[in-house]
Amino acid sequence: MAPVRNARAIMNDYPSGYPEPGKTLVYDDSQTIDLDTVPLNGRFLIKTLVLSIDPYMRGRMRSGGPSYVPPFELGKPITSGGVGVVIRSEKEGVKAGDHVLGLMGHQEYSIRSSLEGMVIIQDKHGLPWSVYLGAAGMPGFTAFVGWKKFAHSKPGDVVFVTTGGGPVGSMVIQIAKAEGLKVIASAGSEEKVAFMKSIGTDVAFNYKTTSTREILEKEGPIDIFWDNVGGEILEAALDAANVNARFIECGMISGYNSGGAPVRNLMLIVGKDITMRGFIQTRHFDEHKDEFYATIPEKLAKGEIKYTEDITHGLDKVGDVMLSVLKGTNKGKAIVHVADE
Repeated sequence: MAPVRNARAIMNDYPSGYPEPGKTLVYDDSQTIDLDTVPLNGRFLIKTLVLSIDPYMRGRMRSGGPSYVPPFELGKPITSGGVGVVIRSEKEGVKAGDHVLGLMGHQEYSIRSSLEGMVIIQDKHGLPWSVYLGAAGMPGFTAFVGWKKFAHSKPGDVVFVTTGGGPVGSMVIQIAKAEGLKVIASAGSEEKVAFMKSIGTDVAFNYKTTSTREILEKEGPIDIFWDNVGGEILEAALDAANVNARFIECGMISGYNSGGAPVRNLMLIVGKDITMRGFIQTRHFDEHKDEFYATIPEKLAKGEIKYTEDITHGLDKVGDVMLSVLKGTNKGKAIVHVADE
């Protein structure tokens, strides 16, 4: 077989604000690979099928500094969650035809020496592989484990969820509604508001056209706050919090590109006995992964849990998709489709 293209999405320049497609991330199709003859030397060859684009990736577009994840390296492919299929293998326990899920480079083909950071997966429920990067993957697990460990929900609680139209927020909404709780949720477009209503949200609103403070004053006080935004919305939620409220800090996307607005009323954490808990889902994965995969994919296949996807085709579009996620213009879980099987 003649060599084939092995295109890549490369980290080219660290941005100071929003990443710029074609500058921050660049598409490179100069490399080739011979799938039949490339030496494996005890390793295995993967064909990339789908890749995930997530807000946390913005935090890796930096030269250094403290963080829970290392920066992307200039001149090399960025990485994110992905699903691929094994083409050839000389690795014990890995065979051609296996599907792997985990952290993958943004390139069409890659050679791996181990399954570190990856698992072999089987789709027992007929779901598209892309779903294992969204509702049945990291975002879904984030919602599942964050709620399970930190919500401490009780009957009568009022829940406020930000970015409720996204893959994490929409899962949180559906978990809370399954417990019979009142849910207030915000998103940044009317299309996302309609989706939130379709999954049972009691009060769904567009924060760009409606005052979050006014909604919370009318529909609160709130007992559980799932925060994906931070900044001014976190400040409003603190004002609207009940005594003994639980704040689950999952992300603060409002500050990922600008540094974020100051929160001026943090003393309310003391005055209202608020518990504020941040978490990184990977630190809880081993403890709760079996329960998650034993329950959530089946519910998704049966339609008991709803999800939306926004699939873009081609590694050359990675920069555009990244920008859409950070600006909130994507219409569902952002996926880059790299190749069919």
